[in-house]
Amino acid sequence: MNHSSRPAVASPPNTSQALRLAGIEQARRAALREHAALPAGSIAPWIERSWQRCIGLGLQHQEAVTFSQVSMPQMRQALEANQRLVQTAKPVLEHLARAIVNTRYFAILTNACGVVVDASGAIDHSDPRAHLITRVGTDLSERSIGTTAIGTALTELQPVWLHRGEHFFEATSVYSCAGAPLFGPDGACVGMLDVTGIDAQERPELKHLVVQSARKIENALVSAQAHALLLRLNWPGNTLGTDADGILSLDADGWVIGANPVARQMVPCLAIAGMATVHVSEVFGIPYEQLFDAAKRPGSAVELPLWSGLRLQAQAIARADEAHPLQTSPSAAPTLALREVEAAMIRQALVDARGNVGQAARALGISRATVYRKLGQKAT
Repeated sequence: MNHSSRPAVASPPNTSQALRLAGIEQARRAALREHAALPAGSIAPWIERSWQRCIGLGLQHQEAVTFSQVSMPQMRQALEANQRLVQTAKPVLEHLARAIVNTRYFAILTNACGVVVDASGAIDHSDPRAHLITRVGTDLSERSIGTTAIGTALTELQPVWLHRGEHFFEATSVYSCAGAPLFGPDGACVGMLDVTGIDAQERPELKHLVVQSARKIENALVSAQAHALLLRLNWPGNTLGTDADGILSLDADGWVIGANPVARQMVPCLAIAGMATVHVSEVFGIPYEQLFDAAKRPGSAVELPLWSGLRLQAQAIARADEAHPLQTSPSAAPTLALREVEAAMIRQALVDARGNVGQAARALGISRATVYRKLGQKAT
């Protein structure tokens, strides 16, 4: 056999990993220690921008990181304000956790400020590095813990991947993480979805998984709104009924009350978040009543002309025909979780204060009586 005809053997994974980490270290040395220009292509531009923001905030890359929780009133406000996000995302988080169960990664959901509102997966709570960042109420914003997938995705409003030393603080260089921002039905950012590993092998493909999971959450948020009609949109030739669809929700008079990011990309007049409410007749060149008529033919697709001259195919779905109707009591489940989280925060504060109730109460911003009452509630 002619051995010279064999294809070249790729570098072993540990060699490429070593080169990757060496490149990151070179960039850190230039940017964070020597304040010099970065070698071309050494890190992604958005990581460099985040590092510069951290420096602008007065953060020092070698200082210790405290994964602080917000106060109890702030935590309660965050959970109450994000009940629908948490409830809607929970099935997606559970599926995501199953996908990554053997990778030493886990999932974190935050609100738009980077405060943890839920977590899922194989979390080793005996490891402080995992436990501290998955507690509900922990502030993981860029201002608090520097460059991470969470803070960077929320600031840059784009999916990101960070590995080890690409994090700003040396203390957070044990993490590898992928993150994607989440956009609500009105187009505004409502939070982000993160997958984090500790001392784990680099898996940049997780960014794709997180982006897909984020899309499922965004679609579910639109569908969860109270509405009269749902429109699933795609370009002719593409299959309707997938997570790649644009989704619009309409009220009974034809006003667009929600749209996912894909629909906002398809339809220019919906692209600006927070803009004035748009009537569907301003989007498509047909009377809106025809859309409600189309919903009487479940499963059938119609072609819709855009005022730009382009055409979309659509499936109109009446509320009564949807496979997953909105639950009638969306606040019932989170109520118990809120009590559990409050009690956990109080117990942790007591541990930190070595049993000093007054000190724990001051740290939480509540009274001693509230500490006793909340723990009493939990005990009953």
